[in-house]
Amino acid sequence: MEGKKILLIITGGIAAYKVLDLIRRLRERGAEVRCVLTAAATQFVTPLAVAALSEHRVFQDLFSLTDEAEVGHIRLSRDSHLVVVAPATANILAKMAAGIADDLASTLLLATDTPVLAAPAMNVVMWENAATQCNVATLVGRGVRFVGPAEGSLACGETGAGRMVEPGDILDAIEEFFHGARSLSGRRLLVTSGPTHEAIDPVRYIANRSSGKQGHAIAAALARRGAETVLVTGPTALPDPPGTDVRPVETARDMLAAVEAALPVDAAVFAAAVADWRPASDSQRKIKKTEGGSSTVDLVENPDILATVTRSPQRPELVVGFAAETHDLVVNARAKRERKGCDWIVANDVSPGSGTFGGDLNTVVLVTEDDVQEWPTMTKTEVAERLAGRIAEHLLGGVETP
Repeated sequence: MEGKKILLIITGGIAAYKVLDLIRRLRERGAEVRCVLTAAATQFVTPLAVAALSEHRVFQDLFSLTDEAEVGHIRLSRDSHLVVVAPATANILAKMAAGIADDLASTLLLATDTPVLAAPAMNVVMWENAATQCNVATLVGRGVRFVGPAEGSLACGETGAGRMVEPGDILDAIEEFFHGARSLSGRRLLVTSGPTHEAIDPVRYIANRSSGKQGHAIAAALARRGAETVLVTGPTALPDPPGTDVRPVETARDMLAAVEAALPVDAAVFAAAVADWRPASDSQRKIKKTEGGSSTVDLVENPDILATVTRSPQRPELVVGFAAETHDLVVNARAKRERKGCDWIVANDVSPGSGTFGGDLNTVVLVTEDDVQEWPTMTKTEVAERLAGRIAEHLLGGVETP
């Protein structure tokens, strides 16, 4: 990391003590680290300790006359290659999502156009609260990267997700950012995402529980690496990932047509949960319920988008499929890879209670021709970053370049 400039924003969580080790490790690797402490952060670590490890003065006050004479908060926010928020409390995430700027840390985050990496740390109930999850989803949609949180024993005595990941994990995420940045420039990639809606009549349709969060996160991760990224997506409530060419569709047939129109590409990731069947015919008028009666819907099979592309004359160099499974992940994933003719399969556990559909965490297994990798439970953003890194390594012949 020689020559890399990192702005580290330390907020008020008990995990702040771990950040001292992170600063030390970053400095050992040659990074220049400038630090901002919130008022709450000083209850856990001292400015003197942070300054000694970073070898720079510590910034705390938004209204320091010396700094503001140089428009310090603007300079600090932009004179860096990466902004890291660790620990990222529920409070700072809420401020970031809402655009609040009431102290130096939040003002810097609002004023920056530099990439941001956040390492959340909070009580499990706070992390799972709908407000926090909404804030995280908003920030992901704006391109903020996340590492963690991890599951385990928390300082409050409870157990669950909310623990800040270890300094080594944050360091890995920072190195991944620098080593993976723009590595896919000049490459064209395709991602499918979300569900498809198959009309029964003008009011009703057949669909599934896919939110599109994983597919959208993958498209965003590829775009951050510089790829020209086409995102073909079924109906979702998600914002368009920054830097992507979004092509919205409704049905499986629409999705296939949009995918074929996007070819040729260097690699394609089929993360959409495409409906396997559709009504044989959809009524142009609403089907009325009859008193005491019953109704049937005849179904026909939808086109197999993944198999169609793998057999296409314009087959991409790398084709990655997804398999939503409730049991026997590896066995079913291997069988699907063979059956569809794709290069890799990402199998994710969608069994009841997993929280995968609509949630922010995912547990996946990556199955290739000669390898099976069981990844730990991660946020969907982390899954996307890791998969994007693997794709970059494959396309670049095994080595990602900055």
